[in-house]
Amino acid sequence: MMVKKKIFGTGADKDKIEIETTENKDNKTNSPENDENIEELSRSEELAEIPSVTETDKEPASDKKLHEEKVLLEKLAEMQDKYLRLSAEFDNYRKRTLKEKMEISKYAGEELLKDILPVMDDFERALKHMEISGNIEGMKEGIDLIYVKLSDFLKRNGVKEIESLNSDFSVDLHDAAAKIPVADEYNKGKVVEVILKGYYLKDKVLRHAKVVIGE
Repeated sequence: MMVKKKIFGTGADKDKIEIETTENKDNKTNSPENDENIEELSRSEELAEIPSVTETDKEPASDKKLHEEKVLLEKLAEMQDKYLRLSAEFDNYRKRTLKEKMEISKYAGEELLKDILPVMDDFERALKHMEISGNIEGMKEGIDLIYVKLSDFLKRNGVKEIESLNSDFSVDLHDAAAKIPVADEYNKGKVVEVILKGYYLKDKVLRHAKVVIGE
């Protein structure tokens, strides 16, 4: 678009026509605003290039979190390894103790039987002697020796006889095989005869005595 502009002067000045384009006119009129816009744009770009405080803080916080997670994972792996080791050790201990317990229950009477074997040997020798000898006194002495040896063996292992004869009847110690009338009032309710001896094993009744009670 063409714009004509007249300039009046003094004297014989002629009309001067200045032709301006709309683009040039806009550039002239808008140049201060353009300068301001350029300055604001430059400042915005500078501010954008400077990292904000929150962004700089986020990066160390993220690294710290990753480090904490790594430490926790390492501790978890260590605890799992300890658990597996303890579990394996306990399983081995359980198997070992179970095996030892089975062996103990299986061979618990080993020492007891070893100690009673000499008594068995004495009985065998006595039986052989009875076949070839007519000496009754000698056989009786041999049997007495075997009895004494066996009694000593039982005492060494905590076995002792329950003294029952002429004692009060007790259901904790005696089994009543029979009752018989007695003339003496003192013997009523007492053991007047022992059919089968009873024994203690230390403080426990190993076998109740079979007795006859007076009434």
